[in-house]
Amino acid sequence: MLDTFKAISLSHKMAPLQVRELIALNEDEAKRLMIRLRDFFGLTDLLVISTCNRTEVYYAFEQDLNNDIARLLLIEKGLTDTANYLPYFQFFEANDQAVRHLFEVCVGLHSQVVGDMQIPNQVKQSYQWSADLEMAGPFLHRLMHTIFFTNKRVAQETPFRDGAASVSYAAVELIDELVGAHQNPNVLVIGLGEIGTDVCKNLESRKLTNITLCNRTQTKAEALAEQYGFRVADFDNLTDEIRRADVIISSVMRDDPLITPELLKDVNVMTFKYFIDLSVPRSVDASVEQIPGVLVYNIDHIRNRADEALNQRLAAIPQVEAIVTQAVAEFGDWSKEMVVSPTINKLKNALEQIRRDEIARHLKHLTPDESEKVDKITRGIMQKIIKLPVLQLKAACKRGEAETLIDVLNDLFDLERHSVDESRNSH
Repeated sequence: MLDTFKAISLSHKMAPLQVRELIALNEDEAKRLMIRLRDFFGLTDLLVISTCNRTEVYYAFEQDLNNDIARLLLIEKGLTDTANYLPYFQFFEANDQAVRHLFEVCVGLHSQVVGDMQIPNQVKQSYQWSADLEMAGPFLHRLMHTIFFTNKRVAQETPFRDGAASVSYAAVELIDELVGAHQNPNVLVIGLGEIGTDVCKNLESRKLTNITLCNRTQTKAEALAEQYGFRVADFDNLTDEIRRADVIISSVMRDDPLITPELLKDVNVMTFKYFIDLSVPRSVDASVEQIPGVLVYNIDHIRNRADEALNQRLAAIPQVEAIVTQAVAEFGDWSKEMVVSPTINKLKNALEQIRRDEIARHLKHLTPDESEKVDKITRGIMQKIIKLPVLQLKAACKRGEAETLIDVLNDLFDLERHSVDESRNSH
């Protein structure tokens, strides 16, 4: 199964944002694609992941369908000129390439912000889609649970998830330090470009609820507010909104500061008011910090926090890769053992049938107590007899010699005939 597991990937490494946006899938689109792939190709163990940074399809099949699946995905998204978009895809097909890639994606090695903590939850959601549609077989179930366990190891054994490695995440993390981790402050977000939008995503993931969005283009604010359940304010009422906010995060594009002492002259600061300025050039005039109770944190302060965390994460990459390598190898051993499990079951069933037949011949001469003892003794003998062939089969898997031993066991115990007889008896 490991050799038949393949993947296609379109990610920030190969495709610009405008291309990723065209190909991203929501839940309904992802499920519809999965159903089409099942109906067209008969695919099993199917996983579709789609985030703002990547859209990927993982599947188990003997033949290489990567090109066909990429084309079908593009057509589903209304992009019929598929040749223009295929160069943005990466294809994984050889040996455990697709499996390793999925491990690395899930632990955050391929995230735009390395060590991203959101990706494991996004992958869990995709796995749930597969389970809902009954497209997750034993292989995918085992693979995903191995990945989740590996992810836990990475979090517990390495500093790979420590600290805020993106500017927007660092800004949101700073709020906890300023007002207290268990508070729910009034937060005003001014400017909803790329950084402002990312701030909103991080605020939502921190479960902060008193969030107000303020943007010159009101429709963008309304769309984000609807997505996350935030409040929208009119840009003309900026002073009033600053007055009611505890924390103001500004990321607006302009040549001169937006927030000045003049703008704040009617704002009475009763407690502390924190301004987090993520703009370049700065949108919060440094002199506003002369107002009692006002504290300003600029982009350099935030970036230093993010860089420190990012360097720590980058230093942990060899540790993370070693954990992933070990997990992939262990999963590979399990996957190879799947090949011999039918033979092990046939052998167990054949020997069990011999045991039952022999006991049945003598039951009429035995008391119930004697029958129970004979049954117990013969079961113990059976388990000891079968133990060595099972261990030898599993060892042969690791050496890549399982097929030879399977043939020998089939001939020795006539397992094919036994399995046919058992099938007839069951009907």
